Amino acid sequence: MAGGTRSFEFARRLVTMGHSVDMITTDRFGERTTSGWVVTEEDGIQVHWTHVPYSNTMTYGDRMRAFGQYSLLAGSRAASVRPEVVFASSTPLTIAFPGAYTARRCRVPMVLEVRDLWPEVPIALGALRTPLERVAARWLERFAYRNAARVVALSPDMKRGVTATGYPAEKVSVIPNACDIELFASAEIAGEQLRMSESWIGQNPLIVYCGTVGLVNGVEYLVHVAVEMLRLNPEVRFLVVGGGRCLSDVKALAAKLGVLDKNMRFMSELPKSDIPAVLGAATLAISTVIDQPVLHANSANKVFDAMAASTPVVINHEGWLADLFRENSAGLVVPARDSALAARNIDALLRDQDRLSKMRDSSFMLASTRFCRDSLARQLEGVLLDALGESESGTKG
Repeated sequence: MAGGTRSFEFARRLVTMGHSVDMITTDRFGERTTSGWVVTEEDGIQVHWTHVPYSNTMTYGDRMRAFGQYSLLAGSRAASVRPEVVFASSTPLTIAFPGAYTARRCRVPMVLEVRDLWPEVPIALGALRTPLERVAARWLERFAYRNAARVVALSPDMKRGVTATGYPAEKVSVIPNACDIELFASAEIAGEQLRMSESWIGQNPLIVYCGTVGLVNGVEYLVHVAVEMLRLNPEVRFLVVGGGRCLSDVKALAAKLGVLDKNMRFMSELPKSDIPAVLGAATLAISTVIDQPVLHANSANKVFDAMAASTPVVINHEGWLADLFRENSAGLVVPARDSALAARNIDALLRDQDRLSKMRDSSFMLASTRFCRDSLARQLEGVLLDALGESESGTKG
């Protein structure tokens, strides 16, 4: 399916380790159910689906209502499963409500996964405008951490954000997004096939953005880079793969600035199984965010998919990923406020085949060592078992 697959990939690995996994989730598009619950088995996981419409194109208020609706439905369903440990994956932090309810009712620990710094991000973006909204968000933050036996953070910067609230550092584990080496093993071959089928790409350098086109992603930055690149090196192609609230605005900007269907094109979002061909065809992948320091802690899936495909990544922000790329010569960091300089830096890299080749090797080395999904799944298993063991010891005591 399109979208992030972190929860599914970790869940199916937990099943192969011998654990029983029930996943409580939503059927956003009504493909399985329009009311009630439907249970399917996916790679050994018992997946419980209920219909709660949700989309990145929704307003903030509509999204909050969807989060609330899901919380109400998910709590009772999860409790009925009678788990030994609850793993609640956020954003948003409203996931703490059904997680904590289930944990208390079943007298088991909850492990909370923090995939974004919430509420710092919505506050910085102006989504939480009133003092009352911000007070409520801070209360929810305290509630979530107070009810978490352990916390999993997706980056070192996120861990610092969690511990800044007073949560014990020794109870926070950093398990970043991961690279699915097996899935991307044939990326190069699939990429060549895609190039042959798309004459617009051919053998030209290809820069791919693969992900959500939303408010925080700042994909319009890539349009401005494409404008500059058209002057520097008109052979370079830019491909945006994905959908979201800002897609029509970004396409309109590309048309206005004269790059749409020249050196820039758009493709609808794809299921994960089709991503290896796109990233295998890419010379570079790019991940962008708007110029907000609170977003520097992000751990974008698109970055790790690219590394698994041996594709160097360009990012336009600082933070832990920027440090990682600089230290390992595995990617390129370009300035957030200077698209012209970004284009020159990217063009220089594309013309330096030796540097590009070394970046590919370094990128895959990180993917297969530090960010291999299998090893990170074992780390997650350890966190869950530690939380369970501590809970059982406390009960016995």
